[in-house]
Amino acid sequence: MNIDWSLLFAALGLALVFEGIPYFLFAERMPLILVKLAEQPPKFLRFTGLAAIILGLLIISFGRSLMS
Repeated sequence: MNIDWSLLFAALGLALVFEGIPYFLFAERMPLILVKLAEQPPKFLRFTGLAAIILGLLIISFGRSLMS
């Protein structure tokens, strides 16, 4: 298995950009949002995490199908 390191670093950088956007745009509201997230039950957080994983995989799959 040959790893394309440049693609891996590009994906990591893009993930950090998307993670940083809400903190940059909504800096005043983020503490309240994070407190509300911390108050959610673990089942909700797991479901949200799973939904994000599935959505991410679907986007990757869609993007790869466009490239081939």
